Amino acid sequence: MWLLFGNCVVVKPSELSRCSEKLMAEVLPTYLDPETFAMVTGGRETTARLLENKFDFIFFTGNNPTGKIVMTAAAKHLTPLALELGGKNPCYVDGCCKFQNAANRIVSTKFFNCGQNCLAPNYVICTADTQDRLIPCLRQAIHRFYGPNPQESPDLGRMINDEHFQRVRALLDCGRVVIGGETDEHDRYIAPTVLADVKEWEPVMQQEIFGPILPIFTVPSLDEAIQYIKCGDDPLIVYAYSCHRKVVNRVLDSTSSGNFSGNDGVTHTSLVSLPYGGVGFSGFGKYRGKFSFDLFTNQRGCLIRRMGLEAINRIRYPPYTECKLRMMMAATEVRRRCFCTLL
Repeated sequence: MWLLFGNCVVVKPSELSRCSEKLMAEVLPTYLDPETFAMVTGGRETTARLLENKFDFIFFTGNNPTGKIVMTAAAKHLTPLALELGGKNPCYVDGCCKFQNAANRIVSTKFFNCGQNCLAPNYVICTADTQDRLIPCLRQAIHRFYGPNPQESPDLGRMINDEHFQRVRALLDCGRVVIGGETDEHDRYIAPTVLADVKEWEPVMQQEIFGPILPIFTVPSLDEAIQYIKCGDDPLIVYAYSCHRKVVNRVLDSTSSGNFSGNDGVTHTSLVSLPYGGVGFSGFGKYRGKFSFDLFTNQRGCLIRRMGLEAINRIRYPPYTECKLRMMMAATEVRRRCFCTLL
């Protein structure tokens, strides 16, 4: 999107996604003018050296610790930047809900790319009764989408490397496994897994999961759910499922997040009419569609006048008088034709 707005760029893909990195290096020169971009590959040392340079703008997508490093490097040159950092996206499920519909949308969003995406719900928050009604629907959705043996499904990805496989597998010790839980280290496979009765202090509730594990955290009521969400860092997305619009709107009005989705999963990210991005801990800077254009464009105020008509400028020049002041105020007055004003 950056090239569309007349920018020359340096592209640095993640070193973790080797295949995507290689594909971009091969494909971009085929479709884009090589003089408009430079492709840089490598690990953390390469990234650190790259950030020593002065750029006009930096756009970074990744985790919060790396985002802090990027922001620190940008501060040395006072470089503006946008950060999209993800976070612990909560998913509230109300007791009055079409549970199978909600389960279908939660499962399709959570386990896309094996849960390795910043859009994924990081946990479901609901009452204990709602948890009992939701779990069978989640099980049915997983079976429908990935079959009786998800490891054989062509639609379920794998963990990106051994390090993240080990990290995510360790989270299976939290709560109680009610769906899935199977792993295969050789295949870097972790089954679509649902954990029930997880506790607030357990590791699965303290970090962004970025894997195919969905914990369910129970609270007594909607009030406690909202309070729990508000006590954490602002997430990238808050999800809410309910048949009552008032409940969805209450979650929306009572929480802070970069984005919000009521009764749906990833649809809002495909709409160019909506901005996308984080707030606070989950980042800052909005993009998608026209919002991307605004993000990568310097909105430069510009005034060009003719050299004549100098008499008009006399009211600006000394000596200052009450008459000149009245004329200046009259010339700059904002006049409203009606009582309805957009503030």
